[in-house]
Amino acid sequence: MFIDTHTHLYLEEFKNDRDEMIARAIKAGVDKFFLPNIDSTSVESLHQLCEKYPDQCFPMMGLHPCSVKENYKQELATAYELLQKGKYIAVGEIGLDLYWDKTFFAQQVEAFETQIEWALDLNLPIVIHCRDAFDEIYEVLMKFKTLPKGIFHCFTGNLEQAEKVIALKNFKLGIGGVVTFRNSGLDKTLEQVDLKHLVLETDSPYLTPVPYRGQRNESSYVSIIARRLAEIKNCNVGHLAEITTANAEEIFGKTA
Repeated sequence: MFIDTHTHLYLEEFKNDRDEMIARAIKAGVDKFFLPNIDSTSVESLHQLCEKYPDQCFPMMGLHPCSVKENYKQELATAYELLQKGKYIAVGEIGLDLYWDKTFFAQQVEAFETQIEWALDLNLPIVIHCRDAFDEIYEVLMKFKTLPKGIFHCFTGNLEQAEKVIALKNFKLGIGGVVTFRNSGLDKTLEQVDLKHLVLETDSPYLTPVPYRGQRNESSYVSIIARRLAEIKNCNVGHLAEITTANAEEIFGKTA
């Protein structure tokens, strides 16, 4: 069985067929879905889905870097209050994003550091969003004498970056649809990375794997990602499923 360690199944993109999509994923062998929050606007739909599927859907709580705007302190306060009283498997997704907008970079760094501190206080792992910001994220992480466990979500970096993440101990690389893209180069990197450092994810509805690239992504496509990764690692899919599921449980704990 697979775990989709990063999927936004609560978003509007799934409003017309969410139940059918989850059924397809379960049929494809994906029996758990780990759901990162975005900001205060996504909390209600996130909670509703997890309440409907308590044995399959597990929530995280955090403030996405792309949602760090003028009101970021209010957003952080909301996320922290929820973390204090709710049951979440991680603080996420958090991190830095310099692809879309650099206007609030300083505030992104502050929010990232603050949420790492929460994770340490609450003994929760973190799920890191990193886009065009690996060096900046690594610099933040190096400020901490102790780090929580964590996932580098949607890892697409080179071998040097992979090795830096692995050297942090207690961190895994989240591998999604990009591994199926012909010219991504991720396959060459992953040839040299042991399976024990990897977990599977889709980031649905984004980053759809080949052959469905350009369409809406969904959690059943974890099986496509797994097959491609098994080819790269020269192993059977069953072995890969066993290892990556154990890796996810190492970070998030056993959810059932």
